[in-house]
Amino acid sequence: MAIRTVRVIGDEILTKPCKPINFMTPRISNLIGDLFETMYENNGVGLAAPQVGILKQVVAIDVDDGNQYVLINPEILETSGSQTGQEGCLSVPGKCGVVTRPEWVKVKAFDENMEEFILEGEGLLARAICHEVDHLKGQMYVSLVEGELMDATEEEEEE
Repeated sequence: MAIRTVRVIGDEILTKPCKPINFMTPRISNLIGDLFETMYENNGVGLAAPQVGILKQVVAIDVDDGNQYVLINPEILETSGSQTGQEGCLSVPGKCGVVTRPEWVKVKAFDENMEEFILEGEGLLARAICHEVDHLKGQMYVSLVEGELMDATEEEEEE
């Protein structure tokens, strides 16, 4: 595993849609490990492949609930409720903004063994899933910010 360079806002790769993954390869497996290592090194709770320069549909999430989530080719099936709160992004260092996201999401994805599964999440996990799935579509949270971006404190730089 290796710590990769996180691409920052202004990098064109962050605006491009990602390609689906059809089967697991050693490179994809290594990428998953690198996503977690890079995310932890930068104190994040989620990281998507395009944030490290790879246009593949894979994200790593760890919201400190005792689980690590790998979502390959994720598809949000259902959402409900809403939550409004501070959101940050490792690709927008030092900044955060108020964003409204669903309170609950249901997502279908493949795990690191390419086995399909359904994940339901609420609160921070729901926010992280939506945030990272947006990255795979070439969208960043800054387009959803209500008001202006603000300077972030370390606790707010979550995703």
